[in-house]
Amino acid sequence: MIQNIKRIVFKFGTNILRNSAGEISLSHLYSFIEDISYLHRENKEILIVTSGAIGLGAKKLNISTDTTTNKQASASVGQPLLMGIWQDGFEKYGITTAQILLVEDDFSNRKKYLSLRSTLGKLLENGVIPIINQNDTVSPTECERASFSDNDKLSSIVASKLDADLLVMVSDIDGLYDKNPKTEKDAKLIKVVEHITPKIEKMAQGASNGGRGGMITKLIGAKVATSSGVYAKIVNGKTPDIIKKIFDDETGTTFLPSQNLSHKKRWIAYATNIMGEIKVNLGAQEAIINNQKSLLSIGIVDVKGDFKKGEIVSIVNEENIEFARGIANYSSDEIQKIKGAHSNKIEEILGYKYDDDVVIKDNLVLV
Repeated sequence: MIQNIKRIVFKFGTNILRNSAGEISLSHLYSFIEDISYLHRENKEILIVTSGAIGLGAKKLNISTDTTTNKQASASVGQPLLMGIWQDGFEKYGITTAQILLVEDDFSNRKKYLSLRSTLGKLLENGVIPIINQNDTVSPTECERASFSDNDKLSSIVASKLDADLLVMVSDIDGLYDKNPKTEKDAKLIKVVEHITPKIEKMAQGASNGGRGGMITKLIGAKVATSSGVYAKIVNGKTPDIIKKIFDDETGTTFLPSQNLSHKKRWIAYATNIMGEIKVNLGAQEAIINNQKSLLSIGIVDVKGDFKKGEIVSIVNEENIEFARGIANYSSDEIQKIKGAHSNKIEEILGYKYDDDVVIKDNLVLV
């Protein structure tokens, strides 16, 4: 199923990297490094998304992580310690690593995203393993906001936008179960998920102790990856030689790709910053969903937020349910003036016209 993949993104959570005392488990982490080095020698392209900086820093400073300031201080101390461990480990196998710290804007701003994509591509081309983490030190939203505050989501965005073949989320659980295995003895491991349905989503549980994610965020991550044509797996990092077993269909839970969006539509669909919201009527909703049409001003009911021309917006129906995202051809102020009007009236209303469409179909993605 996934034996012939080339580019792999590994995500290592906080809980799987530390021991019972809350410290980094060097023996555990070095075992991962050894097995990943083997894959690297087999000409696999590897990217690693790692948690653990805040926990390492908090331990070093002997402070709690109950405030944003403490988290940022802990991250600033913990990040070089964490990177040093990965770097030293891979150096023993003759592998060069690179540190990449990311914030939301690196993905939201298309120029920054394309630059990031180019840089990471060049690193992989030269046999370097990028070690990626969120830049918690400078971005309070990374510590606080759920949309991008866990590395499950970050790793899935990296996998989606860097054309990975496989995303492996290394956790402290064997995979997705039909029930909570901690409380239900008859819980069964789901080996393969073809589609992430509402029924599958209901099987997820909340965040694990010490981490910022959980099975819910892993399912969100798997959905982002699979909708971009990427396989995703959840495996238990406490299983011996688990990295070598990721190509085994019987190991963990494998999520099958459901579609393959273009690079531009991946950027739109999984933008980390949605700058505003456009509410449309039923006719516009049906035209977009059923007929793959552009969004016209006549179908717009309301607009929220303060956004500029060229920024990504959420498109919702009259029940306030998001069903699409797109790049706006007009600012929020301009849309407020032309909503409900025919396209041939735009120039009369504004005194100018950029386009007949508020969002053209090539810049629309169903979500």
